[in-house]
Amino acid sequence: MRRLGLAAAAALLALGIGAADARTVRWSASGDPNTMDPHSQNLGTVTMVLQQIYDPLIHRNADLTLRPGLALSWTQVEPNRWRFVLRQGVKFHEGEDFTADDVVFSITRALQPTSNYGIFVDSVDRAEKVDDFTVDVITKRPDPILPNKFASVYIMSKSWSERHNATRPQNTRQREEMHTVRATNGTGAFRLASREPDVRTVLRRNDAWFGWNEPGQTPGNVTEIVYRPIGSDATRIAALLSGEVDFVLDPPLQDLTRLRNAGNIRVLEGPEVRTIFLAMDVNRDELLYSDVRGRNPLKDLRVRQALYHAIDIQAIHRTTMRGQSIVTGTFFPPQVNGYTEAEDVRLPYDPARARALLAEAGFPNGFGVTLDCPNNRYINDEQICQAIAAMWTRVGVRTSVKAQPLGPFFAQIQRDDTSIYLLGWGVPTLDALYSFQSLLATRNGAQGDGIWNYGRYSNPRMDALVERMKTQSGEARMEAIREALRIYREDVPHIPLHHQMIPWAMRNNITIPHAANNQPYFRWMVVN
Repeated sequence: MRRLGLAAAAALLALGIGAADARTVRWSASGDPNTMDPHSQNLGTVTMVLQQIYDPLIHRNADLTLRPGLALSWTQVEPNRWRFVLRQGVKFHEGEDFTADDVVFSITRALQPTSNYGIFVDSVDRAEKVDDFTVDVITKRPDPILPNKFASVYIMSKSWSERHNATRPQNTRQREEMHTVRATNGTGAFRLASREPDVRTVLRRNDAWFGWNEPGQTPGNVTEIVYRPIGSDATRIAALLSGEVDFVLDPPLQDLTRLRNAGNIRVLEGPEVRTIFLAMDVNRDELLYSDVRGRNPLKDLRVRQALYHAIDIQAIHRTTMRGQSIVTGTFFPPQVNGYTEAEDVRLPYDPARARALLAEAGFPNGFGVTLDCPNNRYINDEQICQAIAAMWTRVGVRTSVKAQPLGPFFAQIQRDDTSIYLLGWGVPTLDALYSFQSLLATRNGAQGDGIWNYGRYSNPRMDALVERMKTQSGEARMEAIREALRIYREDVPHIPLHHQMIPWAMRNNITIPHAANNQPYFRWMVVN
């Protein structure tokens, strides 16, 4: 155990935790957050750190059900008005009092154009302060799932943001440098102690966090978190086995048997609310990265179907994923409200049919294309792309893979600078609207619509169904979701692959609830 600094030791003693009881956990994963701004990038690699530091109005339990966070209660007092009663006595890490002003500021900030969190506030017209500890959120339309969305909106200090010229989110597309790239000031269970991007991030326990004494919650005993991104799978696992790190969020599948057999390692496994799929540029008249001139083959349904038929998904499941995936024909898993088993049907693996469809579409000799892929974001992401490239090449679609770390990969696709790309999609709201609106709605400038639709898919029927999902409830809403799933299956805007199974690996003196959103909640981790 590293020696504690004097300030940290004094803080622990105030809690009744002596230096001998301090618990440091050394945590590693393959990628590093590309920002510390809480409204800039809606990425799992960012939220895995920020959710330790910042609180939303509404928290989630380990089973992802909702519970009070900075708001003690929330009520839909009118069809277009939600009232949030706030927790009193909360302070930000730098000492500012938490009040309604911070909530109004944070919701307004998340609405700004440089925010990638628009999908969580898309229905919001404005937030109004009722008194110091009551906020009304007025929506543009009735929004039956607003609490689910607000569980992902972090609350910042208004005065701190103003002092540091950070009243709007960082523009990561323009590689903007601002205070919130490396500095934080939340109310959460841990505070940022130091930050070296791509090297090391240190968090220390916030002893004043309100959640340590919440009824029904079992608090952890971690006092310091040291996060180290280690891109090499072999190096990361060697560090775990040697005791250099204690917890690995993304152990490679090929090492799971060795880890299970190691006497000092525990492996936790479970399904993740995340689907891996391929998306295609179906908008441009000519692809950016193809040898076809004057035409976009991906606009042709037959070509999209051909690419789908050419994928031997069982081989990927069996060999690339080593059985640690759930093959799917749709783009969100059964844990998500709206999932329909009848629409979870894949086009069959049929290389002969793929070749025939390519010929019917006017490509009897196939064509060349580049597949963009991250190489450190999802489980075996580059290997999946390489396997698919080989399968496509065998039917005539000569495919080269451009694999790169998550930072440049996401920057590239967010510039619409791609022809076909692999993406993994989680559903933090646990509701189908999040996926349909983000991935398939036409990018029309409306808040949240098509925010991750980098293939520029556009279908008026799909848009109409998304609008119904936003406002309707009950059976009418479920009917809209089922119809949208049918269009998704028939229109092939994506090629779905599988839902991820997520293993976590840790030293056997550690216990932590396994969460289906792949977010480690260190506030519940116990180190013995």
